[in-house]
Amino acid sequence: MRLKTALWVAAYMRRCQVEGLFAVVRRRGAEEAGAVFVRICRLDGTSDLFGPAPQSAFDSSQSGGRAFAQSLASRSAPDAEVEAYLTRQIKFDPDLWIVEVEDQAGRNLLDLVAG
Repeated sequence: MRLKTALWVAAYMRRCQVEGLFAVVRRRGAEEAGAVFVRICRLDGTSDLFGPAPQSAFDSSQSGGRAFAQSLASRSAPDAEVEAYLTRQIKFDPDLWIVEVEDQAGRNLLDLVAG
């Protein structure tokens, strides 16, 4: 069983706080099961963007946890490119969440799926 999105986001925000990262919920989506996108602002005009990993990235041993994959072809994409991508995603899924984290080093504290 998967955690409700609102609870997962709250826990992620707390984890960021404990690690000394500034994080904010920029867009609240569906409380129960909204998709989550995490933007890592590097404070130099670029950002990394992570979104839900595709279902094909999960194996049968995983028990409903959340996994993330890089959403754009390049890491540290220009902020305008990240914003354009998020705008398209919101049009596709108005229930999604956006969490922004500021970190020059690009730490994301997510469970990433290689892809």
